[in-house]
Amino acid sequence: MAWFDHTRKGSRYEHSSFPPVNDLLKKTGQKSGADAVWEGRLSWKNMPLRTDTAPREVTALDANAAYLAAFKTHLPIGQLTHDDSGTHDPKRAGIHHITPPPWNHTDLPSPLGDRRTAGDVWITEPTLRLLQRCARDGLCEAPAIHESWTSGATENVLEKLRRTLAHVRREAIAHEDEVTTEYLKAAYAKFISTMGESTYNREIRRPDWMHILRSQAFANLWLKARKAHQAGLDVVEVTGTDELHLTGDWRRLWDEGRDLTEMKPKHHYVLGGSDQ
Repeated sequence: MAWFDHTRKGSRYEHSSFPPVNDLLKKTGQKSGADAVWEGRLSWKNMPLRTDTAPREVTALDANAAYLAAFKTHLPIGQLTHDDSGTHDPKRAGIHHITPPPWNHTDLPSPLGDRRTAGDVWITEPTLRLLQRCARDGLCEAPAIHESWTSGATENVLEKLRRTLAHVRREAIAHEDEVTTEYLKAAYAKFISTMGESTYNREIRRPDWMHILRSQAFANLWLKARKAHQAGLDVVEVTGTDELHLTGDWRRLWDEGRDLTEMKPKHHYVLGGSDQ
């Protein structure tokens, strides 16, 4: 939080650290339970490909610093206010109650992630924008928005912090300083996980930010899967914030390495064949 406060000095936009928490963002239990917002977490496997007997070599890739990359997202600045117009204002951000469109693709995961319940759902800004992008690309119909809770928004709230941490991380990797690298990873992950209703962070209470940042990480991974699919690679598995399994030459799309724009291979395996 000290790093965040330092990078906000002289900023153009003043954000609220303790706006009233909307009931939709409050957990249903004292110590456990979830609120009403769906983050779009991915947990998908390409089952038609997995049941095919043709052998395929698969590379499991790791998206570097997924949560840090998610700092580049539209965050609401102030208190969320209600809107039942059914329209989306790109200058605002928050949570939206939608009827999701059908997803009729077996070779790509749904942008809604591993949601197994049908019907209307409350989603965050990154998930809504991802669904709208899919609609523009002809992958699905546009989601129907019923109501929203939003505030004026900007992508720049965490931008200085993101750039600073990315720079320090890059230097630590160059000097093989794994202690600093792991410390930074723990710091920005804890920053996100405690900015909701956590008792471990008394300097900010923005559960809307927490959900939006997590959703942006899932959306970023989905976009990587889409990029691979468009390039003719088979998408085998997409999981969490950072795991992407592909067939084909993924190095045509990304450089290998540990920078935020690069991808890191974790392991290889073969699908299909006589041993499947």
